[in-house]
Amino acid sequence: MFDATQIPGGPGAGVLVARAAALDAADELGKLRERFTLPEGVVYLDGNSLGALPAGVAAATADVVARQWGELLIRSWDESGWWTAPERIGDRIAPLLGAAPGQVVVGDSTSVNLFKALVGAARLASPMRGKMLVDASTFPTDGYIAESAARMTGLAVTPVDPSRAAEEMDGDTAVVLLNHVDYKTGRLHDLPGLTAAAHEAGALIVWDLCHSAGALPVGLDEHGVDLAVGCTYKYLNGGPGAPAYLYIAGRHQAGFDSPLPGWNGHAEPFAMTPGYLPAEGAARGRVGTPDILSMLALESALDAWDGVSVEAVRAKSLALGDFFLACVAEYVPQGRVESVTPVEHDRRGSQVSLRTDNAREVMRELISRGVVGDFRAPDVLRFGFTPLYVGFADAERAARTLGHIFG
Repeated sequence: MFDATQIPGGPGAGVLVARAAALDAADELGKLRERFTLPEGVVYLDGNSLGALPAGVAAATADVVARQWGELLIRSWDESGWWTAPERIGDRIAPLLGAAPGQVVVGDSTSVNLFKALVGAARLASPMRGKMLVDASTFPTDGYIAESAARMTGLAVTPVDPSRAAEEMDGDTAVVLLNHVDYKTGRLHDLPGLTAAAHEAGALIVWDLCHSAGALPVGLDEHGVDLAVGCTYKYLNGGPGAPAYLYIAGRHQAGFDSPLPGWNGHAEPFAMTPGYLPAEGAARGRVGTPDILSMLALESALDAWDGVSVEAVRAKSLALGDFFLACVAEYVPQGRVESVTPVEHDRRGSQVSLRTDNAREVMRELISRGVVGDFRAPDVLRFGFTPLYVGFADAERAARTLGHIFG
């Protein structure tokens, strides 16, 4: 286990390089890098946008295409388990979310699942309530979806600062939508405390886990979360456009009324009846025919998590962020960058965001020098630390390269 307090501040480049080597040598997760296919010589710090390719995915996907589809054809819905993939893969993701089996279903996009969750939450809430609180700094799509869901259910959207959201929850609040980790700043919000506050106010809460699942413990069941959504192509490494997931707490499943009652979520999908009868459990969150190619690529990608503790991942993530910030302080001239990510561990996700002038051009230069992060308008550099394949030498090199650019 890493102790970030032992990382020295202002020690000079030589000491930092040596410290990175020592930390990597002691890293219990370091060997997991072999589970991924990464370009030689590239420091990849954009796993908070698109995770790296797990080593087994190419062969697994080739089998799906050549054998399961090419040879077995339609028989694969039964013989290869295509039909049960959304629930089966959901149960593999569930432990990473702190959820018991039977509460996570995989399919569709985060946006579609968020629409289901928000409308479903509004239909579960008291009809006498008229307000939906929405994270004011949310990823734009969440806001768009929330506005549409609110129009459909007769609620009024009220934007809130997540740090003050509890103060806004009252007897008129029906639904609360918050991000566990802010996509731009990397700030971690208080999921246990805000969930408890929503329940105390008599509201239901929906959490967007896109920037936390696979990076830190979430504890959906432990903290009594009602509904949650998230993507799988970031820290879960499912691949570009990989299907998202929907968590429906067991206590809400019988009453969950999806606004998208597709045939795949029917209790008897092949009966082809004109009336809709929802399936039992989280399966009622299914809509149309699942995207099997990307679904099974995700299933293979999750093999990278075999035997891995989310707690160990979190410890390394925090240590990587601390070390990176120490290196930035040493290498980058004072005043050229400002961290907008909280230093406190209980307020930080698995990324570090730095504000600087000409951020777009700086990131382009970093990428040209083999350090891949990303840029968010107008002035933010984002560096995602994915502990399964990022090491301390990567963090040191990224900060040193940034220093060279400003030097």
